[in-house]
Amino acid sequence: MCLLSMKKRILIVFFTIIILPSFGQKIISENEAVNLALKNNYDILIARNDADIARINNTAGNAGMLPSAALNGSDNYALTNVLQTQTSGNQSYTNNSNSINAGLALDWTLFDGGKMFITKNKLSQIEALGEIQFRTQVLQTVYNVIAAYYDVVRQKQQLASINKVISYNQDRVNILQTSFNAGASAKNTLLQAKIDLNVSHENAIAQQSVIIAAKRDLNQLLSRNIDSTSYDVQDSIPLNYKPDSAELMQKIQANNTAILSFQKQMDIAKLSLDEMKSNRLPRINFNGGYSFDYTTNTGGTTLDSRTYGPQLGGSISVPLFQGGNINRQISTSKIQLQSAEYDFENTKIQIITQLQNALTDFKNQQNLLSIEQENSELVKDNLEIALQRLRLGQATALEVRQAQQSYEDSYTRLISFRYNLKVAETKLKQLMAGL
Repeated sequence: MCLLSMKKRILIVFFTIIILPSFGQKIISENEAVNLALKNNYDILIARNDADIARINNTAGNAGMLPSAALNGSDNYALTNVLQTQTSGNQSYTNNSNSINAGLALDWTLFDGGKMFITKNKLSQIEALGEIQFRTQVLQTVYNVIAAYYDVVRQKQQLASINKVISYNQDRVNILQTSFNAGASAKNTLLQAKIDLNVSHENAIAQQSVIIAAKRDLNQLLSRNIDSTSYDVQDSIPLNYKPDSAELMQKIQANNTAILSFQKQMDIAKLSLDEMKSNRLPRINFNGGYSFDYTTNTGGTTLDSRTYGPQLGGSISVPLFQGGNINRQISTSKIQLQSAEYDFENTKIQIITQLQNALTDFKNQQNLLSIEQENSELVKDNLEIALQRLRLGQATALEVRQAQQSYEDSYTRLISFRYNLKVAETKLKQLMAGL
């Protein structure tokens, strides 16, 4: 293969992989991706609905504080053949009757041991829990979106690194081709360089598929068309976060939504216990209404009758013995409260452990990135020196290849450390509800 045809092929591959896919693509920023997820993500929409249900249920009527009223009516017409014989010997015959009833009924619990007020407070706590759980889902989704977004950035950077390797491979092929033409190097050395160049082209093509897959993963979180990958992301990963470990440890219990959620569940369990205890107290009901009754009968001494007017009444119920059910319900509620307290304390330990691990991971990734940034400069200089020495005939192709491999490995680690540091930063912000 001549050198000119190889250059043409490289230009075609470069245009296909790099220039053509990016032509006319809209760049989506991290904030735009997060905003799309907040608007479209199905997990967030479902969590919002769940929170709205808890809000809708938080009413005085659902707590039993308001009266119930009903308007009732009926009309019964009977075609009944009735023959009546009285003691006097007289007989009467009727074949129909009609009864019309209408009324307004009111029932109102005036006192139930304070249970209605406890239940209303419990409904408010359930509503607050729904909002916390909604925030938890939002934070998790935003974390996933940021991780997926910068995964696309990472894969783009990996492709850029592969293309830089292609450039160095091409330099090596050019140098060895000139050396071989001059009879200064063996043909197998040139062939190995061309093989390495072809493998780099294959890696670039494969990496493009990785980028498309990463974009599809991001699209899934954004609830977009999975195959709509004709967009681009930014080229770099911003790394300017400086966490204060002491401040994070101090504020974690007040900010973390998992801790707040289990704390709210513990409060709800306490109110449930109070609800069960209120069942031991008397219950006072008020009832009233207005009724109208009209009856007609073609037989008998009364042909029709009307009854109407208001009705007022009340009742009191004092629980004396219910088969031990109240004591059973109270005992069960106490155990449930104890379990809620255990869950709360266990969650605090887990979240603090997660925070400490996240801080450790963040610091480690910072140190690794700092070392690799220095190392990347060293391997780059080493590779360029090796190529220059190869041009002068002072280095072997094997030395250049080893220098090139070190360059590839270093930049792969550098890209990974940047991404891992960003993920560690995002995890810290998620734990502090700061996303």
